[in-house]
Amino acid sequence: MSRRIAVLAFPGTNSEDETVRILRDCGGDAELVWWSQAEQLAQYDAYVLSGGFAHEDRVRAGAIAALDPMMDAVIDGACAGKLVLGICNGAQILLEAGLVPGTGAVRQPTAAFTKNLPAPHFVCRHVRMRLAIDPARCVITAGLEPGALIPAWAAHTEGRLAAPREHLDEIVAGGHVAFVYAHPDGRVDDGAVPNGSALGCAGLVNRAGNVLAIMPHPERDAWNFNHLARSEGDDVLAPSGGALLFRSFVDAVNV
Repeated sequence: MSRRIAVLAFPGTNSEDETVRILRDCGGDAELVWWSQAEQLAQYDAYVLSGGFAHEDRVRAGAIAALDPMMDAVIDGACAGKLVLGICNGAQILLEAGLVPGTGAVRQPTAAFTKNLPAPHFVCRHVRMRLAIDPARCVITAGLEPGALIPAWAAHTEGRLAAPREHLDEIVAGGHVAFVYAHPDGRVDDGAVPNGSALGCAGLVNRAGNVLAIMPHPERDAWNFNHLARSEGDDVLAPSGGALLFRSFVDAVNV
């Protein structure tokens, strides 16, 4: 029997419907759980935090949501080994909650996804994320090929990884950079980075490998109709492209 996946909806969340749909299309038993249903979250086997502007991104992106009662169950679950995936605003929340990169205490962030550079404005750009770790380093990516390229959309104002230099060194040494921005052919250089992110980082994983935070949106490039020029087969509703990551997530949840 498939294990249950909760897709969290804070006040201000968006992309939750697409996230539920792609998880289901990839074989997951996914349900939307609203902030008013926080007490139900402990019943779920895995968690996905989708994009948006939780609590209007007041103070800074993800800061208030990280203190929301919904995060109590997510933090408890993550510490118990449950899988947690955060996308864009969800990734910002995971960093603000201290779950990723997880080098400090819970709810004491050591890094952030913050204002883009060189200009601190909203970026909307199609990107590729290249897997930068051994797939087995992260339970969620274990079903991917080494160096896998995931198409996605970067859509954020605060997507730049920032941390003190010594902590960036710790992030690298600990193998926490799960994905980096890349060109369509897989090359990695500064030109592929849409937001000035330190280390070219598009995603981070915690020490235990069960919590993954990614800034781009793979659910916005996850069906053939999202990319007809490179569709995989004739069914325009078939999962493809960014669905690679969700299939790997669902498979890991159901092990």
